Amino acid sequence: MQKRTIVTLPGDGIGRVVLDETLRVLDAVGFKADYVEGDIGWEFWRKEGNPLPQRTIDLLQKHKVALFGAITSKPKDKAATELAPELQGKGYTYFSPIVALRQHFGLDICMRPCKTFKGNPLNFIRRGANNTIEEPLVDTMIFRQNTEGLYGGVEWTNPSDLVYEGLMSHPKFRENFAWCPREELAISTRIFTKKYTSRIVRAAFEYAKENGYKGITVCEKPNVIRETSGMMLKVAQEMAKNEFPGMQVWDTNIDAQMMWLTKNPEDYNVIVAGNMFGDIISDGFAGLIGGLGFACSAQFGEAGVAVFEPTHGSAPKYADFETSIVNPIAMVNSAIMMLEYIGEKEMAKKIENAVAEVIAEGKVKTYDMNKMRGTADVVNQGAASTHQMADAIIAKLK
Repeated sequence: MQKRTIVTLPGDGIGRVVLDETLRVLDAVGFKADYVEGDIGWEFWRKEGNPLPQRTIDLLQKHKVALFGAITSKPKDKAATELAPELQGKGYTYFSPIVALRQHFGLDICMRPCKTFKGNPLNFIRRGANNTIEEPLVDTMIFRQNTEGLYGGVEWTNPSDLVYEGLMSHPKFRENFAWCPREELAISTRIFTKKYTSRIVRAAFEYAKENGYKGITVCEKPNVIRETSGMMLKVAQEMAKNEFPGMQVWDTNIDAQMMWLTKNPEDYNVIVAGNMFGDIISDGFAGLIGGLGFACSAQFGEAGVAVFEPTHGSAPKYADFETSIVNPIAMVNSAIMMLEYIGEKEMAKKIENAVAEVIAEGKVKTYDMNKMRGTADVVNQGAASTHQMADAIIAKLK
């Protein structure tokens, strides 16, 4: 096995603890790597006015692969008040560093798997015929377009003359919003491009074909958001016809899809969506497999850079507990995706099997798996700590 250099980005809150425990799991499975830590997150915003310093960008540019923990993000005004006194009033504006990382490196393809672990007490169950209880097997890969749409950052409050005149050229704007004083306008754009819409749709088709699925589901809202959602659906339909003959394209509206999550989630295997709707639907599916403690992701693009991260946040209320109680499985699952990406599929499968065995056995469960409130004393009440869960996974590897 080639020894690699992996950039570690602990970030904020619980990011460091789940990342450190995951590195122990990687070491136990025999993965050999040099780890170099990059600076990212709230601490660097407060001290430097930049939550994503250039030195971190340079690290990732050099080494290409990163494991990312979690970050804290706050609204613009709140972020400004927490800057170091010497930086306040100097024009610094907070922008999410993970979004900035995605856009800088063009990490346009995001994969978010949501897969049932048998024996997980948090798995979704439903009532079936004759009052039976059913536990459907969820096995869904969500392809989220990661750099465009509502998260693209093209926004204005009190837009300039040039922007306002452009908006006024649209009849819908003149009809519905011309009454509003310009200084009371806040505008966020939803931009799709054919190039990157095609890339995410093609990635979904290729995954479906490789894994023996019959097609993909486009989860958008083309009946209302006609231009952008309509572009994604049209691209998928044309691609099925021209590049993936025999593959089906189904489409669902995001609102209806959220309702159907608790009706027939096992029917959806490969879903593709824009940035915001992909974020929403992936969290919805994550709720069916145990919540964000199990939800992982991979993101990569044309430049050869890839970042692997859990989809949960920094959970600052848990960060200062003397004994960490958070579930590290989402971070471990993200490392599994990293191993698969770099070709270490055997190691990835070993860790996946170890996690599955721990969950199926049911002897070691973090507070969320025990359906307990996340208080500092849950370990004394029988819940496993973050460290103990990692120990249990490691024990299954030996």
